[in-house]
Amino acid sequence: MKKTHLWALGGLAAALALAGCAGAPSSVDLDALAQKIAKASFRDEGIVKADAVLNTDETNRLCSAADVAGKPLDEATAKRVEAENLKTVKWPSDGKFLGDWKEGEKIAQNGRGLTFTDTASVVNGGNCYNCHQITKEEISFGTIGPSLYNYAKNRGVTNPDDPASKAMVEYTWGKIWNAKAYNACSNMPRAGHKGILNETQVRHLVALLLDPNSPVNK
Repeated sequence: MKKTHLWALGGLAAALALAGCAGAPSSVDLDALAQKIAKASFRDEGIVKADAVLNTDETNRLCSAADVAGKPLDEATAKRVEAENLKTVKWPSDGKFLGDWKEGEKIAQNGRGLTFTDTASVVNGGNCYNCHQITKEEISFGTIGPSLYNYAKNRGVTNPDDPASKAMVEYTWGKIWNAKAYNACSNMPRAGHKGILNETQVRHLVALLLDPNSPVNK
């Protein structure tokens, strides 16, 4: 443990001891103390910057507070958060939503990137199998997220180019780009919004889910 960790924890213990004599500390005081501890505990390391951890946006702050309180956001706040996140979705610059499902499978399998040992030139993966079942062929997958096997079939998409499928195609793109646009406190990473994946990679993942030739829909 770093010395800064020990110093911070020592400060926390002292603060709580004093609080015991003078009454319980307020949530504001505890939040301020937690911020000091966090700032003392994180540092820039390689491409990973402490600022990204410490300075979260309103969406993360609201969802974290709701998690601590043990109850979901109220409906009005959730809808506002979703609307704000929907504004951040960048739709395909060339109007093409589907790429190559084979490349999408490679991205879904790849969990590389964004660690302090990586460099800025490393191409990030989507790490999609960490949370979802996607194809039948891959038997190692997480269950934090729902199964995506037969994604297009289950949603009635037999031809992604059919105008009738437009809403589902756009939803799929938007969900990958910024999941919180559709579920305010979704656990799914905001892959496009946070720069985890680029436009081309998102296009390939959309193809993996919606292309009728993809093993997802076999």
